[in-house]
Amino acid sequence: MPDDLLHHVFGPQPYSWWWLLIAVLLVVIVIFWYAVLFVWTLSSHRLRRIPVVRGLHARWLRRRFAHAVQSITDEHAAGRMSAPQACAAIGGTVRSFLHQATGARAQYLHLGAMAGENLEAAVPLLTRLGDAQFNAETRVDVSDVAAGAQELIQSWT
Repeated sequence: MPDDLLHHVFGPQPYSWWWLLIAVLLVVIVIFWYAVLFVWTLSSHRLRRIPVVRGLHARWLRRRFAHAVQSITDEHAAGRMSAPQACAAIGGTVRSFLHQATGARAQYLHLGAMAGENLEAAVPLLTRLGDAQFNAETRVDVSDVAAGAQELIQSWT
């Protein structure tokens, strides 16, 4: 074999650093995906007990339920929902928020029993919402009640 052909023979080439970067990125994405699924499937009761996730969960809950109250208000303002319907929907949203934020079964509690569950801050608002829903003579400004509900949700600790 002539010596001039030996410069065409070479050993295996090293892998490109791009492959390492792609592999690390995929591993990080998979770990993040499993962490998100784990947190997403946990109950609110368990999420409130995890120190790192507690603040994020509370912030996410407040934003989610305040947005729900705002969308109910927008539906009422557009004329697609009557005032009693809007007040019922806002009351249900506030009660669901209280359940998610505290663990108390606020959807099923009578207003008098809420004081025993440390939910007394919500009683005046829920009283107004219930009165607007069931008393035909009561005139309640839905935007005012919605603002109160959003304030309650945003300031809940």
